[in-house]
Amino acid sequence: MELYEGLILIVAGIFSGFANTVAGGGSLVSLPVMIFLGLPAGIANGTNRVALFAQNIFAIAGFKSKGVSAYPYSLYLGISALIGAGIGAKLSADLDDLVFQRILAIVMIAVVILTLFNPAKTGMVTERLGRKHTIIGIITFFFIGIYGGFIQVGIGFIMIAALTHINHFSLVKTNSAKVFVAFIYITSTIAVFAWEGKINWQFGLTLAIGNSIGGWFASRWSVDKGDVWIKRVLVFMSIAMAIRLWFY
Repeated sequence: MELYEGLILIVAGIFSGFANTVAGGGSLVSLPVMIFLGLPAGIANGTNRVALFAQNIFAIAGFKSKGVSAYPYSLYLGISALIGAGIGAKLSADLDDLVFQRILAIVMIAVVILTLFNPAKTGMVTERLGRKHTIIGIITFFFIGIYGGFIQVGIGFIMIAALTHINHFSLVKTNSAKVFVAFIYITSTIAVFAWEGKINWQFGLTLAIGNSIGGWFASRWSVDKGDVWIKRVLVFMSIAMAIRLWFY
């Protein structure tokens, strides 16, 4: 890996880690960057999980330092997503790179639409953590885990929509739960991709430096003020990179 490639990965990681922690969609940056630097799409998908794992450690620490936590509910969701993620990662590892790249381009456009018309509702006062909504959340996050294990891109927006609708969490608490869940389920995806030889550890650990920096600062930053401009940037970059992936 060249020096300039390392610098590009760190910068991309900082933005990706910040976006993932505040809202979601950071993999829309990190995945295409690694592909453009020469990694096959399938290996880029596996390598990205190394950076996400490190990012979530620092994000969890940042939220904890501010006294924000959804534990132990986030643990239940994380275990459910962990099981689903192993299934999704296995499906992804067996895909042809060209097929995966086309799927990634389609998913990126879908995430743009979700970003523009995000149905998540915040500002609700009464949280819902009774048995009924806990069970609904656990089942929902099993399927979210399958998606996260398969492709990861845009899963932050999906988790935000789920947590705000099912449990009526505030956006800040939602994000603290989101990074904790991701921290747990990503362990299974790393194991699967490593076993399948789909991780470039040099790229992954370099990207992890940037993701960790972004995750730490984002977790301590004002989520309400950060969402708007991050989503605007992601919409523009997602469209551009989706076009590039599909046609080139």
